[in-house]
Amino acid sequence: MTDFNYRKLDEIIHSRIRLAVMAILINVEEAEFLFLRKQINTTDGNLSIHLKKLEEAGYIAVKKSFVNRKPVTAYRLTDKGKNAFRNYINHLEGFIKK
Repeated sequence: MTDFNYRKLDEIIHSRIRLAVMAILINVEEAEFLFLRKQINTTDGNLSIHLKKLEEAGYIAVKKSFVNRKPVTAYRLTDKGKNAFRNYINHLEGFIKK
């Protein structure tokens, strides 16, 4: 187990809520805020903070629009986010296989 270096895990992704967001978004083209909140079962404020951190890292992109005069915010993984998530999973798998 000489390669077991937890410092290789991406600190941006290595949070329960951010990891859940990334895991959902890797499987869909995009997801609306309300869908993410329901799937992750967290509060608006908590989810917003974690989404902002992922956005600032360049891992997700945000699209704001109006549907029937109501604001709708949708999120999708960027290429950088997809690569970061794959690397994160690869590091975890490496830990498990050692």
